[in-house]
Amino acid sequence: MTVTIEVRGNGLSSVNLKISGMSCAACATRIEKGLAKLSGVDKAAVNFAAEKASVTYNSAQVSLQDIAKKVEELGYQIVTDRVEFKISGMSCAACAMRIEKGLKGLPGVYSTAVNFAAEKATIEYNANELTIGEIQEKVKKLGYEAHNIADANQIDREKKVRQDELRNQRFRLILSAVLSFPLLWAMVLHSLGIMGEVGDVLMNPYVQFALATPVQFVAGWPFYRGAYAALRNGSANMDVLVAMGTSAAYFYSIANVLTGDHHLYFETSAILITLIILGKLLEATAKGRTSEAIKALMGLQAKTARIVRDGEEVDVPIEAVLVGDVIVVRPGEKVPVDGVITEGTSTLDESMLTGESIPVDKKAGDEVVGATINKFGAFKFKATKVGKDTALAQIVRIVEEAQGSKAPIQRFADVVSGYFVPAVVGIAVLTFAGWYFLFDPGNFSRALVNFTAVLVIACPCALGLATPTSIMVGTGKGAENGILIKGAEHLENAHRVTTIVLDKTGTITKGQPEVTDIISLAALSDRQILHMTAIVEKQSEHPLAQAIVKYGQEQGLPFEDPEEFTAIPGHGVKAIVEGKQILVGTRKLMRENNIEIQLVIKEIERLEQQGKTVMLLAIEQEMAGLIAVADTVKESSAQAVAQLQQLGIEVWMMTGDNERAAKAIAGSIGINNVLAEVLPEHKAEKVEALKREGKVVAMVGDGINDAPALATADVGFAIGTGTDVAIEAADITLMRGDLNGIVAAIKLSKATMRNIKQNLFWALIYNTVGIPIAAAGYLSPVLAGAAMAFSSVSVVINALRLRRVKV
Repeated sequence: MTVTIEVRGNGLSSVNLKISGMSCAACATRIEKGLAKLSGVDKAAVNFAAEKASVTYNSAQVSLQDIAKKVEELGYQIVTDRVEFKISGMSCAACAMRIEKGLKGLPGVYSTAVNFAAEKATIEYNANELTIGEIQEKVKKLGYEAHNIADANQIDREKKVRQDELRNQRFRLILSAVLSFPLLWAMVLHSLGIMGEVGDVLMNPYVQFALATPVQFVAGWPFYRGAYAALRNGSANMDVLVAMGTSAAYFYSIANVLTGDHHLYFETSAILITLIILGKLLEATAKGRTSEAIKALMGLQAKTARIVRDGEEVDVPIEAVLVGDVIVVRPGEKVPVDGVITEGTSTLDESMLTGESIPVDKKAGDEVVGATINKFGAFKFKATKVGKDTALAQIVRIVEEAQGSKAPIQRFADVVSGYFVPAVVGIAVLTFAGWYFLFDPGNFSRALVNFTAVLVIACPCALGLATPTSIMVGTGKGAENGILIKGAEHLENAHRVTTIVLDKTGTITKGQPEVTDIISLAALSDRQILHMTAIVEKQSEHPLAQAIVKYGQEQGLPFEDPEEFTAIPGHGVKAIVEGKQILVGTRKLMRENNIEIQLVIKEIERLEQQGKTVMLLAIEQEMAGLIAVADTVKESSAQAVAQLQQLGIEVWMMTGDNERAAKAIAGSIGINNVLAEVLPEHKAEKVEALKREGKVVAMVGDGINDAPALATADVGFAIGTGTDVAIEAADITLMRGDLNGIVAAIKLSKATMRNIKQNLFWALIYNTVGIPIAAAGYLSPVLAGAAMAFSSVSVVINALRLRRVKV
């Protein structure tokens, strides 16, 4: 997607712009600084590798159009999605104006143009914010009909721009290579001393001039254009270095032709441009592979949907599906959008969402997710989420935002890149002066050659690509394995984690507890104990309460609502049933209400030693019974805990259960550190306490009451099967729902950071060693240009190795 707009608090909006035309990290820095100067822009971050700008701004002070205009003033282009409609029903130009105005009010619309005479509407929009179906629905509400022109031939603008850029680079490379080869051949023949008739022709100054000029000003024109834009805005980038170095060689050669001097360097400038274009083409091709995860995710979506309208099944484009539509899915087909099954049963492959290969059985009332694959049965479902709201669209959005974000480790590279080009120009000037005045006085040619070599060997691209390419591949790799990382900083932080706190219910355990024991302590039967407890727990949302209610329903017990109900977080519930006060909860709740429990302590302790949670029932201040509930530990929990400990990470379990029951469950999976009887409102405090001890803490949870702790932790992991609130508060979401995802995420973080450090090391070493060698006169400009051309390619290729990492 090319433009993503998100409305935030305090009147701020966030927008992601796809930018084309950047040549190196200095370009990204320049755009950042330019956007930051705009009144109303709160924050701007530009990712050179992802070719994206993330801008947070006040929409009341600055518009999206103002931001785009500024980017274009800086010499770059904005890429948007585009669609054309045939509009029917317009009667005059006023209709066209009405449609334009109506469409401009839609979120995500970049610009609209409606032509009354041609009956066409052209809309530039954000496909991640708005679907074609929603645009058509808006036109329909305005009283007209919009028909998408050439659905089958609709081309993604971003893809088209990328293809056009690659095509342009290939043309420039072919032109440059064809014209440079004779110059290179002449240089080889001259150095070998076997000129001959062909060599004499190729060494003719006017022939060399004729061959070099198109290379310099046609193939090399983008370097001049980029250099002009940079210098005009008071900065410098790679284009400046290339333009200066090649121009020095080219114009010095022209001067020598006019004066009759035989020291010509046309081949130097032409071959340099050829090599640098080749390097940029290889770099662009390799960079395209870093975003393959996004392309793969987007390719998962079905192209059409079979909907039921007016009693008939009709195939429509996926963009035309609306919330509420009833959709038919047959065996082997993809589920088009998110929804709830209304009729039929089946088995679905949800591996695209969770990374888990085992199919999942589905029946009426179950949710289905778009892009999952229907394996066997046929079913109907009602669409509940379409377009930008589907799970797949949200996954794509999270991955895109993560790939476009900056890791803290990149700040160093950004600072260096900001001073890099001016520093290189300064070194090049000093090199020229040193050779001309000191080392080889009066030898202008040698001074110029070394000056050019310094300019063209310096490569800000390698430094600028070192971090973002690894981040792009790493976050994409995570998405393929059901690990959604919300930002580069979280991917970086995960490798530093020393302590992990695991919430028990729904994280270590399945979160589906079952009643195991009912013990009566009064004249009531077990069935009566269950009945009274279920009535009280009916209005509670706690998993243990739901287990008791479910068990009561399975026993065929009818139970009405309590007359009064009060939840006491972390302790239990209080209710009035048939005029009697009833308490259900922990020992602490009983003690606080002066209810004697000493006679049942041994029984409670026996059940707790078995890892069961015991709920105490009191009626009118007297103990009436006990109900024990056990939650099954996930099969993967013990294995994941062992792997975390092997990574040197300290593992804690946090729960509201009493200490004895908590230790029983923790001990069964190898956890020695337990935080028991922790109230929901105190979870964040426990995490903060561990952080104060100097630990880097990760919190893993799945419930609403885990959200504050997830936000407090250095890294928050949400189990994807949990609540939306927990997932929103977390930094990393594990779609599988088991703890092995944590191990995978940490391994991925370690591998990504190792890869980034390798990239930074080689980028720095390359420039640190290469520039002095060039300045010392030990490197010809051609070899320096070749080294520059391939240095950034090597960084991208190294980043791509992350795709083979096993997590």
